[in-house]
Amino acid sequence: MRIVSLLPSATEIVCELGLGEQLVGVTHECDYPPFVAGLPKVTRTLIPHDAASREIDALVRERLKTRKALYSLDMPVLERLRPDLLVTQALCDVCAVAEEEVNAAACSLPGRPKVVNLEPMRLAEVFDCIRLVGRAVGIERKADEVIAALQARVDVVTERTRAVTHRPRMVLLEWIDPPFCSGHWSPELVRLAGGVEGIGLEGQASRTIEWNDITAYNPEVLVVACCGFSTERTLQDLPILRNLPGFDSLACVREGRVFVVDGNAYFSRPGPRLVESLEILAHLLHPDIHPLPPGLAPGRRLTPLETGAGA
Repeated sequence: MRIVSLLPSATEIVCELGLGEQLVGVTHECDYPPFVAGLPKVTRTLIPHDAASREIDALVRERLKTRKALYSLDMPVLERLRPDLLVTQALCDVCAVAEEEVNAAACSLPGRPKVVNLEPMRLAEVFDCIRLVGRAVGIERKADEVIAALQARVDVVTERTRAVTHRPRMVLLEWIDPPFCSGHWSPELVRLAGGVEGIGLEGQASRTIEWNDITAYNPEVLVVACCGFSTERTLQDLPILRNLPGFDSLACVREGRVFVVDGNAYFSRPGPRLVESLEILAHLLHPDIHPLPPGLAPGRRLTPLETGAGA
């Protein structure tokens, strides 16, 4: 089967299922596993590579008004690849090719490839997506094995969390300028890791919030996982965060518990590495209870100088 993935998390699911050799095309954002960087790219983006966070937000809001995605298909490439299966999503209105465009493309391509749509809102639904892709290619047993292995790792974290005596108030930010609270599966990960997400809601979309919402909640831990941003790119927006009123008075800043994590690789990708996101988060919150698995990089704890607490 010739498979084309139209989002990074789907690419990771396909590869986790052992189908990497059948993957013939990916998006311009697909970067894991590393070999997919050499595959043909079937999408383009309207976002300038050097756009500031506020500019990206404005582009997203404008596209939402017109119900158009920020990504488009490269039809000549797609036609040349002759896919049997397109794996896409309708979860986010802007971070992937629009569902209507994908369906129209499928109808116009030779052989009318099958379209599998992934729409997870919770961790269990991400596992359901793995099963859905497995079923589409006839490897249900392999999918069940992959899910069982991932669930076992989740169970280890949740069992350790039972020993937690204090669940810190925390906020997981998905964007800085303007501030977005977490949503979908992320508040669930916070709960499983042993924290209390007081603003983001499990199974609900992330949303713009007022900075006053955060200062009023006064989190003991702040984790910044900007959607689609690496740790290094997120750190570029640190001055914006520091200059928000009352930031230096937050409990998390005074106690040195402000972290930046790779939102692009982990928290904003609803695929197998959400389990690694959980493991990273659990270690940040309770390092004495949750050891970091070998080979997994910890989140970046900001220094007092970086947060302004040492000024």
